[in-house]
Amino acid sequence: MLSIENLHAYYGDIQALWGVSLRAEPGTVVTIVGANAAGKTTTLKCISGLIRKKTGRISFEGRPIEQEPAHHIVDLGIVQIPEGRQLFPFMSVQENLELGAYSSRAKASKARSLEMVYELLPVLKARRKQLAGSLSGGEQQMCAIARGLMARPKLLMLDEPSLGLAPIIVQEVFELIKTIRQQGTTVLLVEQNVRHALSTADRGYVLENGRVVLEGPGADLLQNERLTKAYLGV
Repeated sequence: MLSIENLHAYYGDIQALWGVSLRAEPGTVVTIVGANAAGKTTTLKCISGLIRKKTGRISFEGRPIEQEPAHHIVDLGIVQIPEGRQLFPFMSVQENLELGAYSSRAKASKARSLEMVYELLPVLKARRKQLAGSLSGGEQQMCAIARGLMARPKLLMLDEPSLGLAPIIVQEVFELIKTIRQQGTTVLLVEQNVRHALSTADRGYVLENGRVVLEGPGADLLQNERLTKAYLGV
């Protein structure tokens, strides 16, 4: 579904990615893990069309998209949920969700999508008239994910969905990711919680200083001695 080949990316004159290559097959969870400033979010922004200064090839469903503007990429079915949720705090939960169906491919099925996310996350239906900024951190993250689902993504990209959440809520977030995958949506996950991420992922990539240094099935990477020493402290 998604193929990245030899991706180099820049912020001004500063190079952030060095020859990154990865693949995501349909109906799988693929995770990118690594330390802060490793290039994880930069990779997502390149896919989304938010970083324009880049070289290499990005293909989605066999179509090159590296030169497409961000709004066209959303219309193709690629949706990014940013780090920090970035909800509209003084709008209601339902208003935030409805904004997720802004793209042309999602507008026609907005009512059906809203029914679907409320069935998936009944807590949001109970809070639908509440201001998004008044939700708990975990509820805000669920709302951000649900807003992404309102765009009817083929590929859902999540940037640090467990950041700042209590352990029990982190578990709920990863259970939700598994459910989204089971419903047929491909997931590309950027996450610092390495154990949860690789336990959930079909395939994982480890980034260091803008380069892929390890890749393989998530379960295999959890057994990799280099990774466990660097990221799991064992």
